[in-house]
Amino acid sequence: MNGNEEEMKMEERKGKIVLMWGYLPGALPQRSPLVSPVVVSLPPSSGGGNSWKDVCGGGCGFAMAISDTGKLLTWGSTDDLGRSYVASGMHGEVPEPYPLPTEDAIVQAAAGWAHCVAVTENKEVYTWGWKECIPSGKDVGDPSNGGEKDAFDHQGSFQTEQVSPHSQGSKSSGRAMFSTENRGDEVTKRRRISSAKQPVESSSSADESFSAFPCLVSLNSGVRIAAVAAGGRHTLVLSDLGQVWGWGYGGEGQLGLGSRIRMVSSPHPIPCIDSPNKSVPHGCTESSQGVRVPGTYVKGIACGGRHSAVITDAGAILAFGWGSYGQCGQGSTDDELSPTCVSSLLGIRIEGVAAGLWHTVCISADGDVYAFGGNQFGQLGTGSDQAEILPRLLDAPSLENVNARTVSCGARHSAVITDDGKAFCWGWNKYGQLGLGDVVDRNIPSEVAIDGITAKNVTCGWWHTLLLAESPT
Repeated sequence: MNGNEEEMKMEERKGKIVLMWGYLPGALPQRSPLVSPVVVSLPPSSGGGNSWKDVCGGGCGFAMAISDTGKLLTWGSTDDLGRSYVASGMHGEVPEPYPLPTEDAIVQAAAGWAHCVAVTENKEVYTWGWKECIPSGKDVGDPSNGGEKDAFDHQGSFQTEQVSPHSQGSKSSGRAMFSTENRGDEVTKRRRISSAKQPVESSSSADESFSAFPCLVSLNSGVRIAAVAAGGRHTLVLSDLGQVWGWGYGGEGQLGLGSRIRMVSSPHPIPCIDSPNKSVPHGCTESSQGVRVPGTYVKGIACGGRHSAVITDAGAILAFGWGSYGQCGQGSTDDELSPTCVSSLLGIRIEGVAAGLWHTVCISADGDVYAFGGNQFGQLGTGSDQAEILPRLLDAPSLENVNARTVSCGARHSAVITDDGKAFCWGWNKYGQLGLGDVVDRNIPSEVAIDGITAKNVTCGWWHTLLLAESPT
């Protein structure tokens, strides 16, 4: 056995666990925030797996993770206070396989405010949740021409929390476990979706009209999807050839189609990188703004509340959508209706990007962290609450001798893991979503105590954080 084979064998023997902190309605009987990391138990119903494979981004009141057998498990919101959660399935108190109409293994998934999207090992995409986020083939035009007011605004989904913990600020011992022993019948009774083919049981008929079952997304023949991202009400998917497709709400330009089209209800290709022409150097393409963008295809995507960001193969970052807080990184607060290169980062190879409600965070190949946008709760990690309309390098002492390699953004908080397996969080902490043992906001990156295990991936939901970690066996 050579060195590589031995290393692979050792890797297989190490078990992967999921840790969670923050707040998920219904996930704990006392409904109080988990202010420190807690192990999430893998249930017997996970399809024969004995380890976790990955954690999935987003989720307003619910969490998602994937078992090593490729089952998508969800949990979090069973109470009737959060009626909007009906749209994404009224997930059970403990992790349970989500009923998808496919036996194919899930390799990645993401959740927005009330919709979800997942990609299978065969590179097919399924989506479900709030009907406005699900492709239907009926597009609605530009609201600037006198169209109706955005329904999302007056529903206040981003302005007010849908569910408030009964014990905000209460401290947890951090010893609770998500055990499934002797709770199978209870979970079955409380789960609101039992299969993808059965109707959703909801608290009112109005709720049913807003929800849609998991469906296969129809794309052009031959298009195979490798990655997915979900925003407040929009979705981006990335093909294995580096083409970005999008659908959903586009009123602030977050679909990058050059207009304020209110609703795009069928997948549309997003022109992130134009075709090369003779006047542009090899390895670059000309953007619609005349900036020469390094790269020939897109390799990474991210969705925020109402903005989006993509990374090219050459490490350039482009942003588009709502810009009121500078979250598009252009030095202004204008909306960007088309993918626009963040020119101040040209020359720095960006490897990862994440987006929150009002902010964007990215990491470079050198492990540096850059942040821009809204900063009301310290979610940029700059040491203040001042918004940044241009990318700012984080120079926090806690990151001085570490290299960030994975980044995620929640609604108003951020997280990174480093190449030596440490986890750092900062920003809004009202519900313990920073995992630091309290409910105090932080405006600089602060290390999460996960002694004895190695962080592998992190993902932030609206009010919670999930960490995939490796524990020695």
